[in-house]
Amino acid sequence: MSGSKNSRIISVVVCALLFAYLLAFVFEGKVFYSLLAYFGAEGSTYIIISITAHFAGLVSGGFFVRSPQMAKNILRTGMLICLAATAPFFFSPSILWPICLVITGFAGGCAFASWGYFLKTCTPKNKRIKSCADVLVISNSIMICIDVAAVHLSAVIGLVLSMLCLAAGSIIAHWLPIEETPAAPCDTGNKRPADLRKPLMFLFVFVAVITINSGLMYQVINPAFAHLSTLVSWYWAVPYIIALLVMRNLPEKASRSRILYVGMAMIVAAFVCFMLMGRSAADYLVIDTLMLGACGIFDLFWWSIIGEMLDYTDDPVKVSGIGLSANVFGVLCGDLLGLKMSADSLPEAEITVIALCVVCATLVLLPPLNSQLIALLKNHAYLAACPDMNQKQPGAVLSYPKSLDTLTDREREVMDRILSGQSNKEIAAELSITENTVKTHVRNIYSKYNVNSRMELIGTLLKKPTDV
Repeated sequence: MSGSKNSRIISVVVCALLFAYLLAFVFEGKVFYSLLAYFGAEGSTYIIISITAHFAGLVSGGFFVRSPQMAKNILRTGMLICLAATAPFFFSPSILWPICLVITGFAGGCAFASWGYFLKTCTPKNKRIKSCADVLVISNSIMICIDVAAVHLSAVIGLVLSMLCLAAGSIIAHWLPIEETPAAPCDTGNKRPADLRKPLMFLFVFVAVITINSGLMYQVINPAFAHLSTLVSWYWAVPYIIALLVMRNLPEKASRSRILYVGMAMIVAAFVCFMLMGRSAADYLVIDTLMLGACGIFDLFWWSIIGEMLDYTDDPVKVSGIGLSANVFGVLCGDLLGLKMSADSLPEAEITVIALCVVCATLVLLPPLNSQLIALLKNHAYLAACPDMNQKQPGAVLSYPKSLDTLTDREREVMDRILSGQSNKEIAAELSITENTVKTHVRNIYSKYNVNSRMELIGTLLKKPTDV
């Protein structure tokens, strides 16, 4: 086994162990819920404190890391801090609980963000979607084992197992390389770090909005099936893992863009079924399969997008931390919304309507997000319209209008910048013309190619690469 493969495996195992702890304890974990039930404590305040601290840690991680050695130190130190701060939960609730939740949430977030450096340097670009899937599958598989122990044996055993994950992860992290491991060559298109701001902002908003439904799941759907503790303890994440395995093992050139819409339909179906069906074991299997299967599709989407974004920045920890924090922020908003719904005793029909509104918002956000990401990550499997565009095609397709009219020199300049992902305003500034003039050129280009949008234009160009 080569050193590169060793590095990738080590980085995946370390992140999976850390994430398993976070899932089992810090982040709406069954271990923590079992502890609350064991001590007879009310948990909503604790949960909000923990998730808020975790969000802050993810966002802050990039501001602490200034070198590869610091990334490794913060990853290991964060895990050890979490290990120490978890110890008070063996005892009954006290002032130490909220303090330690802040510590574990924040330290765990900083450590998790630091893994972005090792995702970039230990995994070749064309393997990052597999590394992300491996982390999610392994961590959730470990979490299931911990959950079963916490529910069927004791909360204390679950807590011990989650702490063992931290201990093992901090030891294995010793072998993480701090020298840059050569990864597969990639074309960054001469992108500067600043170019990530807009696509990262779109990704953050999209992820935050769609994961509001995850928060609703935690606070509304899951409590409705609390009487099925045996089934829930082991089946809850099974559809999630299956979805990840299916997505991971699709052929490398297979487009996953349409599957995002399938995922949205599954979320809608989950809430509709929650409204119409009962609360039996069979009902739970249907609802959980739809909801968690969709979560698996979307989690691999944004994890893998973030993984490829790391090639376009000198600060991978900051990018990974901010990107992953969107999920936490969305769950936090969903939790608060779900708690409000529960307090107001809203009927399932109204909850479903709210969930559908969230899905509609993500449907609106997906096309502009896709457009932003296409300009940066032309070959990513989750992106539509130009998955096969190579370095030679953007220049070549300029000479292939569908009509007999050729492009003027100015139209070719505008087209070149459209293919680079620039907006009308950015094109106007670069070419020193007005934005209205740019719009006129764009309309002429659309007319010559017989299309109505940029996405359709790029898709049309790609259908005739051999005819150019």
